[in-house]
Amino acid sequence: MNRLSAGRASTPETPALKVGFVLAHNFTLSALSLFVDALRLAGDEGDRSRPIRCGWSVMAARPEPVRSSCGVQVSRTAPLTDARQFDYIVVVGGLLHAGDQMEEAAVTYLRSAASAGVPLVGVCTGSFVLARAGLMRGRRCCVSWYHHADFEAEFSDIVPDADQLFVVDRDRITCAGGSGVADLAAFLIERHVGASAAQKSLHVLQLQNRRQGSDAQPHAATGSSGGDDRVRRAILLMEQHMAEPLSVETIAMRLQLSSRQLERLFQETLAVSPAVAYRQLRLGYAKRLLQTTRKSVTDIAVEAGFCDGAHFARQFRAHFGIAPRDMRAPDTPLMAGAHPATSIDAPMPPMPRI
Repeated sequence: MNRLSAGRASTPETPALKVGFVLAHNFTLSALSLFVDALRLAGDEGDRSRPIRCGWSVMAARPEPVRSSCGVQVSRTAPLTDARQFDYIVVVGGLLHAGDQMEEAAVTYLRSAASAGVPLVGVCTGSFVLARAGLMRGRRCCVSWYHHADFEAEFSDIVPDADQLFVVDRDRITCAGGSGVADLAAFLIERHVGASAAQKSLHVLQLQNRRQGSDAQPHAATGSSGGDDRVRRAILLMEQHMAEPLSVETIAMRLQLSSRQLERLFQETLAVSPAVAYRQLRLGYAKRLLQTTRKSVTDIAVEAGFCDGAHFARQFRAHFGIAPRDMRAPDTPLMAGAHPATSIDAPMPPMPRI
């Protein structure tokens, strides 16, 4: 039976859904806790927490506790167990730049699980772990908008999707992380245990009904509950392509809209055209770089997608009423690792938050 199809009925010996967790070094605690708590709440009646309909194990090659990114340590409940005992092996990622994410024994285990046909799940930066192990080739991959540029820089042969909450591609599932982990857990619970169990998990966790994997990721610039989902997706695309801006036609095509439809949606939602919104985002990004880095004005102009420094300076002065060089504080410290994510600055009317 296809492991991704509806699961078996649970018995006292065999839960309908069994999940094995493998934790990266400096893993994200919330991603693990949300996933496990959803399974716990779905696994039993009431709040008794018995693993009857759902079972789970936190595995590690060594008996020492694994440190999370916040410093809390989690002990394994089992060694690396035969992956065929599980419906899914979930890799919980975490910090990207704090040394090796996973020891070789765990990577070997993941590869053997893949060879055995056990579906692999990457949550948070677990997608990086799977990609580094060569386990995402030829498959779609979901990453957080926050790590989109990091993924593109490391894996030129894989196109990351930073537009939606999670992606299911055959025997690989990847999730951007955050609260989307609960939606993914509920998706799997509904598939294997039932809709009522999934709904119970989310409601006890004080979450709304399950979002679809294809729902747009919340974002610093567009995370408000208002606005139009298609406009949010368009802005996500814009923010992911600052240095080499996409044409409005290309953005519309990727959203399966006509250019005229996209223009109308932006006017209705933001009262500006897509081109103006895109320019405001790039100018806001450039302003942030001026205020937080020591990069040259020319380098910032290029990074923000302007053809040359003179054109950038004219646009910047017209928008902010000040020259780029005058925006920079004289004692700005060097921040070489400044993240490329941006937000719409407050003093940038007429484009409101959505």
